[in-house]
Amino acid sequence: MPKWGYSIIDEILNPDKTAKASGRELKVSHKAAREVCKALKGMMLNNAKQYLRDVAAKKKAVPYTRYNKKLPHRHGLVNSFSGRYPIKASQQILNVLQSAQANAENKGLDVDRLRIIHAAAYQGIKMKRFAPRAHGRASPKFDTTTHVEIVLDEKPTQGEQ
Repeated sequence: MPKWGYSIIDEILNPDKTAKASGRELKVSHKAAREVCKALKGMMLNNAKQYLRDVAAKKKAVPYTRYNKKLPHRHGLVNSFSGRYPIKASQQILNVLQSAQANAENKGLDVDRLRIIHAAAYQGIKMKRFAPRAHGRASPKFDTTTHVEIVLDEKPTQGEQ
């Protein structure tokens, strides 16, 4: 059994109406993954999947709000004008999103009414490697991994509210 949990509190989630998925120790930038997750939070599932495909195809940019020093402006951004096209992070997060969708289908939830209520990305372990240098020496090189969490919730219909 894994020794990790989710950063969202389980008491506020209804287990019959939510589905969770996580990607652990992904080799993507944690800064780019954070910005992609922030852009996805609150989106419907189908819109989020199309958005991630558009980011990977460089049709839509992801607005950067925290890590945006000396970042160029991108076309089509509304609130924040600086942005990027994090292709690798969007592809990995799309895989986690599809895993959450499969978990929701396994629970019997309606896929057309799923909404992303929690999307988080944070640093994973740092893998220490060594880069060879001149005269038989070596310098340390750290590879930072990323943890990504997605929680989907079934949006109630008009009659259920």
